[in-house]
Amino acid sequence: MEGSARVRKLKWLCRRGMKELDILLQRFIEQNTESLAQGAWPEFEPLLQAEDDLLWDWFLDTSRSDAAPYRELLERVLSARG
Repeated sequence: MEGSARVRKLKWLCRRGMKELDILLQRFIEQNTESLAQGAWPEFEPLLQAEDDLLWDWFLDTSRSDAAPYRELLERVLSARG
């Protein structure tokens, strides 16, 4: 997938039903647009397939065992808060 198409798709997937997630995920994309376009963090799209409540729980506690496959990415997204 072409870089800009990937970023557009990720931006669309970041539109959530929870405002807090919208803000957190959009900041991450804004700060990492170029690297995401180049294919960085391939686990980002699968992460975005999680339901909002589970995703929010993972951000609140990245040490949860079910968050393990995404731990590094979750921490990276959290660090983009500014």
